[in-house]
Amino acid sequence: MHNLVWTGPKMMEMKEAEVPAVGDNELLVKVEAVGICGSEIEGYLGHNSLRVPPLVMGHEFSGTVTEVGGQVQGLMRGQRVVVNPLLSCGSCNQCRKGLVQLCSQRAIVGIHRPGAFAQFVSVPASSVHVVPDELDFFRASLTEPLACSLRAARRAMERHPFANVVIFGAGTIGLLAFLVAQTLGASRIIVVDSNEARLATPQQLGAFATINPKEPNFIDKVKQWGGASGTDVVIDAAGFQPTRDAAVQIVNPGGTIMNIGLGIDHTQIPINVCIRSEISILGSFSYDAQDFHDALELLKSGKIDPTQWSEIRPLYEGNQAFQDLVNGRVAQAKIFLTPNN
Repeated sequence: MHNLVWTGPKMMEMKEAEVPAVGDNELLVKVEAVGICGSEIEGYLGHNSLRVPPLVMGHEFSGTVTEVGGQVQGLMRGQRVVVNPLLSCGSCNQCRKGLVQLCSQRAIVGIHRPGAFAQFVSVPASSVHVVPDELDFFRASLTEPLACSLRAARRAMERHPFANVVIFGAGTIGLLAFLVAQTLGASRIIVVDSNEARLATPQQLGAFATINPKEPNFIDKVKQWGGASGTDVVIDAAGFQPTRDAAVQIVNPGGTIMNIGLGIDHTQIPINVCIRSEISILGSFSYDAQDFHDALELLKSGKIDPTQWSEIRPLYEGNQAFQDLVNGRVAQAKIFLTPNN
C-alpha cells in the first residue's frame, strides 16, 4: 500500500509498505478521508517532541472496515466508520475519573502507532464509531477536531450563557469553536486572525465581527464591539504570547479565558490582574468519550458542514500541502487528504 511518511523536519515522502496486520481485537480500515491537524504542522516542522520520525501521521480520519479481528463482535466488513484516535488504559487514576484524555498511558493513532496518512490503518475495535450513509467521509473526519473545540467552548461558556465571545484563530479548531459557540447561543462572536483570507469564512457564517490583530488599536475595537456587556469569554485557539496577553486585556472581570492553542510553551501572564479581577484561566486538551459522541451527533445533524471552508487533495500531494500550510498559502481552514483516490 501507499503511505505518506514524515522522515524529518519539513520532509514527507510517499513510500510503499505492507498492509497492516490486524490483531484479534482490531479492525483494518480503508482510509477514505483524513484531515491535516495543526499539531501535525508543528510535528512536520520538528517542533513536537511526541512525534519521532519516521512516522505515518494522521489522526482525523474516517473510512470503511475491510477486515475484522477474530475477537471483535458487533462490527463487520463494509461498515463506514470514524475512529477516535485517543487510546487510554481505562484503569489509571485519571481514567477512573472519566478524564481519559489525561490518561497516564495515553496513546494516539498517528503518534504512538501508525496513522491514517496511508491507504489502510489498523485500529482497536473499541475506538470505532459507525457512521450513517448520509454523513460523508469528509464531515465524519471532522469528529475528532470538533470534539476538541466542543469541549473547550462549552467549558468556557458553562458559567456564561449567551455571552459575547472572542476567538483567537480562524484555523480548524478556532472555526469549529466559533460554530459551537454559535450553537450554544453566544450573543456576539468576534474572530481574530492575522490571515485575512481565513477571516472570510466566519464573516460568511455569521460572526458579529472579524479583525486582523495587525490593525492599529485592535484591542480597543474588540472592546467596543462587545458593547455594554463586554466580553465574558475568550477562546485562544492560537496560543502565542500576543494572543494570551490580548485575552487578559479583553476579557471582563469575572470572565473566562479558555486556552486550547499550543503555539508556544512558556508565556508571561499578568497574574495579579487575573487574581484581582477573578479571571478564570482554563486549559482544554483533547476530549473525553462524551465529547466525541456529541461531536459526531452534531455532525449527523447537519449543523456543521465544511464544504465552503475546506479543500481536498490526494495523499501524494501531502508534502506540498504541508509546505503550503507552513508558508500561509492556504486560504481554507482545513485540508483533507484522500489516500485511496
